[in-house]
Amino acid sequence: MAVDYNFQYGSGKYIDTIDMFSGQAYRDLIAGTFDDQGNQLTPGIGTPTQVALLGTANTDWQDAIYRRTDYVDNNLSIRGNLFGAIPARLSFGNTYQEGLRLTNSFVRNTISTTLNPSFFKDHLKIRLNATYANERNRFADAVENAALSFNPTQPVYDAASPYEGFFEYYNPDGSLQLGTRNPVAQLLQTQDRGINDRVFGNVELDYKLHFFPALRAVVNLGFDEANGQRTKKMGADAASAPSNNNVPYGKNEYEESTRRNKLFDSYLVYNKVFGKLDVEAQVGYSYQIRQSENSFSTNIVSPFYDPANADTVTDTDNVLIGYIGRAKFGYDDTYLLTLTYRRDGSSRFPTNNRWGNFPSAAFAWKLKEAMFKNTKSITDLKLRLGYGITGQQEIDDVEARNYYIQQYATGSGTSQYTFGPVVFPIGGSKPYNPDLKWEETTTYNVGLDVGLYDRLNLSFDAFYKKTEDLIAKVAVPDGGNFSNRGYQNIGAFSTKGLEASANWLAVKTDNFNWNINLNATSFKRRIDELAFGADIQLGGTGVGTGGTAQIHREGFAPNSFYVYKQLYDNAGNPIEGAYADTNGDGIINGDDRYIYKNPDPKVILGFASNLNYKNLDLSFNLRANIGSHIYNAVNAGRAQYDARQPDALLANLPTSVLNTDFNTTSDVVLSDIYIENGSYLKMDNITLGYTFPKWLEGKASVRLYTGIQNVFTITEYSGLDPEINNDGRDQTIYPRQRTIQFGANVKF
Repeated sequence: MAVDYNFQYGSGKYIDTIDMFSGQAYRDLIAGTFDDQGNQLTPGIGTPTQVALLGTANTDWQDAIYRRTDYVDNNLSIRGNLFGAIPARLSFGNTYQEGLRLTNSFVRNTISTTLNPSFFKDHLKIRLNATYANERNRFADAVENAALSFNPTQPVYDAASPYEGFFEYYNPDGSLQLGTRNPVAQLLQTQDRGINDRVFGNVELDYKLHFFPALRAVVNLGFDEANGQRTKKMGADAASAPSNNNVPYGKNEYEESTRRNKLFDSYLVYNKVFGKLDVEAQVGYSYQIRQSENSFSTNIVSPFYDPANADTVTDTDNVLIGYIGRAKFGYDDTYLLTLTYRRDGSSRFPTNNRWGNFPSAAFAWKLKEAMFKNTKSITDLKLRLGYGITGQQEIDDVEARNYYIQQYATGSGTSQYTFGPVVFPIGGSKPYNPDLKWEETTTYNVGLDVGLYDRLNLSFDAFYKKTEDLIAKVAVPDGGNFSNRGYQNIGAFSTKGLEASANWLAVKTDNFNWNINLNATSFKRRIDELAFGADIQLGGTGVGTGGTAQIHREGFAPNSFYVYKQLYDNAGNPIEGAYADTNGDGIINGDDRYIYKNPDPKVILGFASNLNYKNLDLSFNLRANIGSHIYNAVNAGRAQYDARQPDALLANLPTSVLNTDFNTTSDVVLSDIYIENGSYLKMDNITLGYTFPKWLEGKASVRLYTGIQNVFTITEYSGLDPEINNDGRDQTIYPRQRTIQFGANVKF
């Protein structure tokens, strides 16, 4: 029997915040500056009414909504032979993790087991895996935008406040003034909790036929079910709770959900060697069904609460069926050929478009064996060719599961007709597309692997991908459907690129080993075709509704930035609202927007180092992104002086407004000045460890280690983090924290 125990503790903190005005700097901006005698030195930009809204505090609201975090992970694994005959493993796990937001936390407890018995002299092998996981979350609202906006001259707490002692803007009668709510109060006064119980596992039967040992029959059954409950409660003394006539009435909502995934795979595998020819053939069938159900209440403390609005929604089953065939041929351990064919059917598409055919082929030629068999300096040389078609049917939207069928739904309690004393719900059609079909990607690649002196391995690849019938949720013509946006097969785009990697065993001695890995990827994406050749504008600006800062256009990269060309004065300062007449018609309007940069990097680089000296180990990873660009929507939508009072209250501003002196957001939000270089160099982690190989008189070994996650980022980008996962638009993100870790790996 063997026992492994792994422990890890981490402590994290945010690295940086967006540069906003401090409390004193904001007072100076609005009211002006004064000397010790009260004489005004410089004027402020605020009106007397705005000056009266200033407080005396100095609150960093970004700092106030975050905290230092703790992370603890324990895992115990016991391995051995059950009853002396069945290989088995039993594992227990516990994870506690705090999020940066004040109240965000996550706890998970797991137990899993694996059994691998075999029968009939290993002709029948059974693999059984089962896991139970219990997860408990306290969710935290995304209050980053409120923290950026809230007046930094006001405090977090106010003893006289009727809103549980938190500072809020309210009238003498206690009703709230129109504006942003205290983000710290929103976090602390919200009880948003969830529990999720999940059971998943699989059993696989692998039988090698007694009368035909070259043939194996394999059956795999998989099951995954998650049952969750979530409650969200807020008191009537929480200003961020729902309100009526600006008087909060609280929140009490409940939700239950079930997610179930069932899988059945069966296939026959034939293996046989005919002289120098090695053959493996496989045919199979796969069936997968995903089911979900959701029950929810509306806000039961609302004065408008109607129990009839509570509902249980059973989503349409998502079924995926596949027929699979594969053949692998190897000749003289020199020539390798793999042929695959899949025919998949998806319930997401109508009958005439339900099935897709996806072949692939791969060929490899071991040139080392054919040409350099006796050359010791060349340890590997292989040429690779590949071709394949893959299908995409996943749509990250439950409503899209039956999108090809016209479906109807009744309206909510606020969408009804009244005839006399009787109220009738409204029934209306959901959007749909009866012509939706598979998205297909065809890939071609050629590669070369080179090994030298058993110390250096190089790999080079060139690839070309063509995606057709791209599935996307895009705008539809007015009156063309029952929504202004819907899922369509909108066109095609292509990706071509180069990849290279090198793995170098730089040092190899009895006591010292140093391994270095480098990789680089360069690619270019282009839209080749759009429906009717029409542009698709998308990518919100973060200001109001309807504004877009990006575009899909034939001949350009997806999500290219679509902006105005900023003009500058002789001193190099940007002129507010002054843009180039790019089409030369003498009028500055929407026709003068132009495509300027895109989010795609020109090169992605990676570097990893692993060093071992006796019992000491040191490793780290670096990543670089070169040539990407970001639309800084935080500055585009906030860094203007007029944004200091979007409603009845004052709002903070990014300090970058001092660089442009822009006043009106609508005049500048689409300026190309907000398209910034997003290149960066990141060290993801660095870890130092030491192993005691003979602990407890040789009965165990233990490795102790410490490290840092998210070590540093070098970039010219002015925002919080250049690693944006929002198609290149930075509208504030949940910060990535830097974590110091300590851990132990114990083996008995």
